[in-house]
Amino acid sequence: MTTQFSKTRILVEGAMMIALSTILSMIPLFSMPYGGTVTLLSMLPLVLMAFRHGTKWGVFTAFVHSVLQLLLGLSNLTYCATIWSQIGCILLDYLLAFTALGLAYAFAKPFGNRLVGVAVGTFGVCFLRFICSFLSGWLLWGSYKDSYDWAVNLPVWLYSLIYNGTYMLPETILTVVGAVLLMKAMPKQFARQ
Repeated sequence: MTTQFSKTRILVEGAMMIALSTILSMIPLFSMPYGGTVTLLSMLPLVLMAFRHGTKWGVFTAFVHSVLQLLLGLSNLTYCATIWSQIGCILLDYLLAFTALGLAYAFAKPFGNRLVGVAVGTFGVCFLRFICSFLSGWLLWGSYKDSYDWAVNLPVWLYSLIYNGTYMLPETILTVVGAVLLMKAMPKQFARQ
């Protein structure tokens, strides 16, 4: 009976983290002029879920969040020219990018110092999300680079690196700082439950 109660509590907590992450993703701190938005720590609840309940629950929660983000951003698929680019967009911009956030505990596990583990784990999953966005920009969205004066003569990979880096780098820094400050203020919240 306690196992069922425990699973129910984790599912409820996961649902709350998904809701919080979704709400925070709708609060922009600033938007970049050519696209991409830095949000109010929207990745942090999913990272916290991974630290509290491990990789299995972290990935499950982040995957459910990725499906919700896909549904909220479904209109973006209309910009994809082919079915293959739509599949690539679904995978790279949504499913893989957001599900990667659930791996924070796996990145942190090797570190004996919990605070270092939280910082490295948070950075690691944010970097994975950036890699997904970078690959998507390079492989799927490169045809849009010529619509930006600054990108006309750039190789597609460099365009994607700059475009995605301008919002993902600040988002990553804020998320890592947020996770470290939260860990220092409430270390028990990062303890495995």
